[in-house]
Amino acid sequence: MAVRYCQARGLDVLKRPVHVVPMYSRALGHEVETVWPGINEVQITAARTGQWAGLDPARYGPETTRLFQGRAKTEHGWQDARVEVTFPAWAEVTVYRLVNGVRCAFTETVFWEETYARLAGGEVPTAMWIKRPRGQLLKCAKAASLRAAFPEEASYTAEEMAGKTIEPDDVVPIRESTPERPVLDVPTAEPEPEPEPAPPTTALDAAFKHKLAKLIERAAGAGAWAQAEDYLHERFTGEQLGFALDELGKAAAASIQAQAA
Repeated sequence: MAVRYCQARGLDVLKRPVHVVPMYSRALGHEVETVWPGINEVQITAARTGQWAGLDPARYGPETTRLFQGRAKTEHGWQDARVEVTFPAWAEVTVYRLVNGVRCAFTETVFWEETYARLAGGEVPTAMWIKRPRGQLLKCAKAASLRAAFPEEASYTAEEMAGKTIEPDDVVPIRESTPERPVLDVPTAEPEPEPEPAPPTTALDAAFKHKLAKLIERAAGAGAWAQAEDYLHERFTGEQLGFALDELGKAAAASIQAQAA
């Protein structure tokens, strides 16, 4: 795939302008190899237009330190992972393009925690983002600004797509309320009644059980029990993980019995 990409674009494959990037598929339960251009290929494409007018040195935000921990899927199965990383909060690069003979600036800001590559769809950074937290973010900042300056020529890069999942994340909105001001679905002009004390929050709340029920329903429809189990290991821990695996096991057993009957 990489060789054919380079042939179509007139690129020297030995200079590694594109990369084979493993992306995790929740539907398949394993990583899938995909081909994406590297940051060098995007810069080459911009330069070929004859309108690229350089770029400024990168600017970085303040550094912060965060502890990442969770479970990551490796070739040896699911394993616990824990690592502390110091990284800049953001980075931005200004790219210049000649527009009707005028040198115009294009600047995009990229945030580390929104961009870093994760191990097999989890929350733990990959080895490259642990070793080079500034360097990897710099590549992504360059790519973002090049896309802004050259939207028809530039695309997302291997540095940005590494560690991402193929399927979009399921987002379940969580409505939070406090005793001082409860969340209301419809605004009202009437005086608000004095709220009752909120019950203690538990890990196995209604929102969690609703999301779990939807997951089990999808798994039953597709017969994807193994993939559903992998997803649970990615997303939950502790009491939630134990409860979810138990419910998934019951549903899978019931499905097998129904098919046998």
